[in-house]
Amino acid sequence: MNVKGFSEIVLIVNDIPKSKKFYEDVVDLTVESSDKDWVWFYVGDKNENQRLVIHKGELLFEEKSPLPEGKRWGQIHFAFEVDRNNLEQAIEKVKRTGVEIYGPVDFKWMKAKAYYFYDPDGNLVEYWSPVVSS
Repeated sequence: MNVKGFSEIVLIVNDIPKSKKFYEDVVDLTVESSDKDWVWFYVGDKNENQRLVIHKGELLFEEKSPLPEGKRWGQIHFAFEVDRNNLEQAIEKVKRTGVEIYGPVDFKWMKAKAYYFYDPDGNLVEYWSPVVSS
């Protein structure tokens, strides 16, 4: 397999400052760089080159999409892996910001625990953690 992992996920947002604040303060991501229409956040280890990006406006090749205008981009679900020893603390931090939490959900088939919450644009964010073996 030639794919090594994700480089970036780009979310289309309505309000850059509001979403930037959410991903900094609630999700606890660090900004790599930004301008008026884009914000790049590091996800995990900075050396892994994985980023979450928020953007207001069109993306490259949007006109080539097979979907009709207005239906090309929308809400998605994505998960951040959180160290099991920090999962409850991370969820408490999200709760303190006033964001509603759903879960926990125990996934026995993959031996994991997850919590869910929505960002300001309706994207479903997941904090996922594998069960620590004893």
